[in-house]
Amino acid sequence: MAAHHLGATGGAAVHGWHVPQLHLHWDLLEKLISFFRKNVVMSVALAAALLTTLVIPVDAQYLGYFDFKTLSCLFCVLAVVCALKNVQFFYILAGKIVRCFKNARLSVLALVYITFIGSMLIANDMALLTFLPLGYFVLTTTGKEKYMAFTFVMQNIAANLGGMLTPFGNPQNLYLYTKFNIPNLEFMAIMAPPFLLAVALITVCCLIFVKAEPLHVADEKVTLPVGRTVLYLVLFVLSIAIVFRGIPYWIGLVIIPLVLFFSDRHALKMVDYPLLLTFVFFFVFAGNMARIDVVRWVFSALMDRSTLLFSVLSCQCISNVPSAILLSQFTGNYADLLVGVNIGGVGTLIASLASLITFSQYTKHNPGKTTYYVRLFSAFNFGFLFLLTAFMLLLKLI
Repeated sequence: MAAHHLGATGGAAVHGWHVPQLHLHWDLLEKLISFFRKNVVMSVALAAALLTTLVIPVDAQYLGYFDFKTLSCLFCVLAVVCALKNVQFFYILAGKIVRCFKNARLSVLALVYITFIGSMLIANDMALLTFLPLGYFVLTTTGKEKYMAFTFVMQNIAANLGGMLTPFGNPQNLYLYTKFNIPNLEFMAIMAPPFLLAVALITVCCLIFVKAEPLHVADEKVTLPVGRTVLYLVLFVLSIAIVFRGIPYWIGLVIIPLVLFFSDRHALKMVDYPLLLTFVFFFVFAGNMARIDVVRWVFSALMDRSTLLFSVLSCQCISNVPSAILLSQFTGNYADLLVGVNIGGVGTLIASLASLITFSQYTKHNPGKTTYYVRLFSAFNFGFLFLLTAFMLLLKLI
């Protein structure tokens, strides 16, 4: 009996010890699965990197894959933008601009232009996360929900194409700008033609598809904390100076996180670390692919035929950031590659991470209209893609 009692007690103790551990492991596993599901592009990048390590084992050359300046600049810009977002700087500024207009057509045009300009300053995905809620607020409070899908689609196109003019507007721009050491004026000269056409196309679409119906946007009583706003704007100027090579990137990497640690630690937590990890994983993937002879021969041949066209098509399948990192290993024609991975951001839903952000934001507010949104999104995006690609190919022939 004593032995039996001791065994039962011991079993219960062991059982009681393991149950909390099992729950802990299960919760951790669920969080990991949720994290990877939310960050599909990063997950694909990780899988691709791991697969290539089976062909090219890890060695000393791996250290040469990583562009630390690109990663540092991207981190600094994202961190400062998060801090400015936390004081609602962009939202308040955009709201004041929209309230200047008294009809639906001009208000939608203002929302799209704000997103367009915002993508040049704070990157396309951050512009959408900041200004899509503003678009939703304006349209719902004024009873103009019928323009919701169109506005979201136009804001998405504006975010993808507006960021093409500046090195920090799109993540792939920052990478190519740094990798090929492209002069500032040359960068803007390369991107000016598709940028101007994009502005014209977006303007025409808004003028045609939105009626000049009267509306009134109510004022919101929101004030900016002056001291913190000025501090973050100074940090923003510093981060832009780093991107434009005016200041060594390591200075920003020290100053910006240090200041934000004391003024807004939450901003450091809000940084899109999955995006940074996506770059890291694709650096490994692209570096390994470039060391495989057959892959190098095939990709080099395709890029020699038409860098512009092949980069546009690549974006439709694997998105614009990974396309830029991968294809840059096989060509020195950075001008066509730069144009291709920017205009290639429109098209399919996976052509740009920004498009997936817009899709998730729209379906969250309009769960029963997913099919309608996808049809509208595809019609406008492929229309823009065709016109921009044809224009740039024709420009090359002149």
